[in-house]
Amino acid sequence: MLWGELYASVFERVKSSIGNTGRVLLAYNTNIDAVKYLGRKDLEERVEKAGKDEVFRYIDSLPGRIENVPQLLGSILWSVKRGKAAELFVESCSTRFYMKRWGWDELRMGGQAGIMANLLGGAYGVPVIVHIPQLSNLQASLFKGGPIYTPKAENGKLRFVHPRDFAGDEENCLHYIYEFPRGFRVFEVEAPRENRFIGSADDYNPNVYIRAEFKERFGEIAEGVELAIISGLQALTAENYREPLEVIEGHLETLNELEIPVHLEFAFTPDETVRKALLGLLGKFWSVGLNEVELASVMDVMGEKSLAEKLLARDPVDPIAVTEAMIKLAERTGVRRIHFHTYGYYLALTDYRGEFVRDALLFSALAAAAKAKLGDVRSIDDVIRAMDVPVNEKAKPVEDALVKEYGMKNGIAEVNGYQLAFIPTKIVMKPKSTVGIGDTISSSAFVGEFALH
Repeated sequence: MLWGELYASVFERVKSSIGNTGRVLLAYNTNIDAVKYLGRKDLEERVEKAGKDEVFRYIDSLPGRIENVPQLLGSILWSVKRGKAAELFVESCSTRFYMKRWGWDELRMGGQAGIMANLLGGAYGVPVIVHIPQLSNLQASLFKGGPIYTPKAENGKLRFVHPRDFAGDEENCLHYIYEFPRGFRVFEVEAPRENRFIGSADDYNPNVYIRAEFKERFGEIAEGVELAIISGLQALTAENYREPLEVIEGHLETLNELEIPVHLEFAFTPDETVRKALLGLLGKFWSVGLNEVELASVMDVMGEKSLAEKLLARDPVDPIAVTEAMIKLAERTGVRRIHFHTYGYYLALTDYRGEFVRDALLFSALAAAAKAKLGDVRSIDDVIRAMDVPVNEKAKPVEDALVKEYGMKNGIAEVNGYQLAFIPTKIVMKPKSTVGIGDTISSSAFVGEFALH
């Protein structure tokens, strides 16, 4: 089977049908990303000045949250050493001031909900309703044109307006993104692949601040929606998670009553208590998306320690260990779809069957490659520009292992009463940016499934 042929066939089918998916609700995290492209000399000087021994304490074990500059720099090096993304809340004002003085190279739309709104609404033309914790003028300016709406309560009525027409100037919620390329070297630490570390310096998204419109009028908001994607729960802690999760559970019950499929976009969640709480909520979701770090962290709280270790032991990640973990998660929670994305390949485990699951993954991989290649997907036609990006050759042993273990054919297999779909991704060797690629993958695959089915 030629993966190139499958890639070539999927784009036009998604393009012609994606407009029929209906409105998509996106909540809860939207912010401003201040992106800094790391330089070796600059970072080494900063590490020396902060105290190399103190900084290197955190290179193998991330702190729960950032309370000083050595923790910030050590957490950045944690990501560099592994080539893996991480995000931590920056607690201290002095560290926030340090980050502000360090500066940024560009400002972009941030937060999973915000990034997905610009992709689905601004590029694909799919109508979206997006939750924006704080709608400043700068935040509003980062939204693209297109069918992107946010609810506004006026004179007792709910209106849906483009964020630029909201006419409110609330606070800026800044997240500092420290990007590094493959081969980036600091002292003896070298990045095996490109990625980034995120220092979250806003007091709204980490507490999952939910606007009054969403708390008081959620039933009205949900009535006009066909699909929903929930994200932004990763910075919650044992101290602050109860109230927002109660509100979110109420929202999920409303969406479930309306039979609206809801996807949870998981992200690196340092707090074990919160991970356990999210695991308890998963049964109310149709779908969840995660990578190997996130899946390992979930296995960890499920008591599957050796499986968690297996997921982080190899590169590329062992697909048999991933499948085993996905099955355990599906059986434990009842979630109907698990979408696993890692560098080089994607898997989807579903309790329903059809080639459209695999084909939606192919579309999402094209979209991700277009984002990496171009820096931004401005319209759905940009996605086709990734067709010339080569399919990842290193995924061949992954596919062979799946064929041998499960008798996989054309990227699809039956495993323990579930369908397992696999695709090798397209790899852009020198991406313009990595921020938002995971959100591009997950939203394109989830919405793409409903466009194709």
